[in-house]
Amino acid sequence: MRTDPSVFTEPARPEALQLRFVTVGGSYVDVTSPGHDSGKHRWTCHGCKDTSHFPEQDYLHSIRSKANEHAGLCRAIPLT
Repeated sequence: MRTDPSVFTEPARPEALQLRFVTVGGSYVDVTSPGHDSGKHRWTCHGCKDTSHFPEQDYLHSIRSKANEHAGLCRAIPLT
């Protein structure tokens, strides 16, 4: 059973936002970086508060699949 993300308020979009995924629990996973071509992308989950562990090593093509995988598994709901 999937949670309907429309029942939750989308968090503010940070200026450095590159991608945003909706989680199974209805929260969001943001991929941010100082720039599209930067090698310092990171993902952060608004639901469970987990984050990428080595952002200085993750380029967009690599971090995209990791953030999407997390979003497909995370069932934490947004608390704010």
